[in-house]
Amino acid sequence: MTISIGPAAELERALPAAAEQTDEPGRGTRRPPVKAWLQPTLISLIVVAAFIACYVGLQRDPQPHQVPVAVTGPSLPGEIQQALGDAVEVHPAADAEAARHALLRHDVVAALGTAGPGHLNLEIAGAAGTSTTSAVSHLVEAYARGTGADVTTTDVVPLAEHDARGLAGFYVAFGVSLAGFVLGSNVLGLAGIMRLRHRFFLLIGASAAIGTVGAIVVGPVLGAVPAPLVPLVLVLTLLAAATAFTTKLLGAFLGPVGLPITTLVLLTVGNATSGAVIGADLLPGWAHAVSALLPPGAAVRGIADLSYYDGSHLVGPVITLALWAAAAGLLLSLRPRLKPRRVAVA
Repeated sequence: MTISIGPAAELERALPAAAEQTDEPGRGTRRPPVKAWLQPTLISLIVVAAFIACYVGLQRDPQPHQVPVAVTGPSLPGEIQQALGDAVEVHPAADAEAARHALLRHDVVAALGTAGPGHLNLEIAGAAGTSTTSAVSHLVEAYARGTGADVTTTDVVPLAEHDARGLAGFYVAFGVSLAGFVLGSNVLGLAGIMRLRHRFFLLIGASAAIGTVGAIVVGPVLGAVPAPLVPLVLVLTLLAAATAFTTKLLGAFLGPVGLPITTLVLLTVGNATSGAVIGADLLPGWAHAVSALLPPGAAVRGIADLSYYDGSHLVGPVITLALWAAAAGLLLSLRPRLKPRRVAVA
């Protein structure tokens, strides 16, 4: 029989315990709970499924619904509405000038009138997006074939030279949204070393920097978005702030689940339904309903209005973006008061 004495005995007793230790201090051999395995896996699967469903699914079979078209003539508006049904929303116009004015203000996406017996004149706004203008053109051509008429199509609001597919607004909105998300998620980790008001200053200042850089790159540098620089900076700054503050809000209130929810709502659903890749009038009902209410959709509309329609409908997108940023900021400022206070026990 061997007897261990002194430090050797202590070493022998310590060796089995050391062999059971994991590479994480204080963890021992206890297996992680099932939730630790399932939560990140399920979140990842939900994100990938939602991303593919939104970006690919919405493009499978886009159908025009209530696409606004200005129509002139005594009988043509009624004939078009009866022939095309819910696919278009006919806006009767007094004459061709009134129809074009509505088109230039982005109240409609096309203007249709007669140009003599058996001939139709269709004016479209290429800036409304390729999917939307193609859908309108196909609808009018189908009507013309049924009546034996010819159609002449003219693009009176063409896209910028360096934005042939009309996707610059979408890409800049996506990039600014992504930058705002990264900003908000990084500021989440500064709670222990920076006061709340200082974090607010950081979010506001960095959002302004993101908006300025984005506007300069896509505008003067690349020439893909022909919008006035200062208003474009304002729209992109508000988009970055709305995304950053919302990211921080959901992360602060919901913990680790907050960031995936932000990814789903803003980066995935928000950008997919923004109306840039698939025109808003071709989206399914649920997507059309949320399109203009989410920050990316509001920003895409603001960029298009500034670039091609003299900002005729800019107020709505600006208010939407400002409300998102302000509401998230207000809730964050109230969070310390909403947290339950700990009662000290003597």
